[in-house]
Amino acid sequence: MSGIPLSFSPRSWRHNRSKIIILRKKRSRAGAKAGVERMEKKEIKRNQNHKGALKKGQEESIETIGQELHDQLEEERKEKEKEIEELKKKLEEKEKELKGHHDRLLRLAADFENYKKRAAREKEDWAKFANEDLIRAILPFIDNLERAVNHAEKVADTGVLIEGVRLTIQQLLQALNKFGLSSFQSVGKPFDPAVHEAMLVVETDKHESNQVVEEFQKGYLLNDRLLRPATVSVSKTPEKEVQTSE
Repeated sequence: MSGIPLSFSPRSWRHNRSKIIILRKKRSRAGAKAGVERMEKKEIKRNQNHKGALKKGQEESIETIGQELHDQLEEERKEKEKEIEELKKKLEEKEKELKGHHDRLLRLAADFENYKKRAAREKEDWAKFANEDLIRAILPFIDNLERAVNHAEKVADTGVLIEGVRLTIQQLLQALNKFGLSSFQSVGKPFDPAVHEAMLVVETDKHESNQVVEEFQKGYLLNDRLLRPATVSVSKTPEKEVQTSE
């Protein structure tokens, strides 16, 4: 048999064949183990890559969520600032409106205070001058009594009459004086158109010009306000005659 050593025997061949089979099994197991290790390494690497990708994705997701949250907060902040500005404007408008109401209230209070003062003055004036018409109606009687006294002074034996009428006039004037009536002197005083009524102009050199010479009717005041002017005659300086020679 060619190719087979001369010392080969069936027993040794079986022995060698067993060794070869065992060696092949060892090699097969070693190769399988190496393949498993390579597969495990690939799986570990794949897992690591997956974990890295997952971690990166998570980081990107966190960053995205953070950015979205930041944008949302920024938008809410802007909206709040806008609302605050609108509230400030409304507050300013309300303050202006309140100030306007306050100013109007002050003006109304001032107007009401002025009204009260004016009403008080009008009431006081009414109390002072409520009897004006009555007193005005009485004055002619006083005038007649005074005329009677003046006339009686020119008649003999009329002393009692004159004194009685004079006393009556005095009593009547005293009673009216309690209501604010008072007379004023005019004769010898400068003519005053505010209280005098000129009835006659008298040329005289015994008085200064524009002086009251005679009183025809007395003037009266009611609570220091003119009730009736005095009727008088007023002096005037005589004009000098100019002599001309022919």
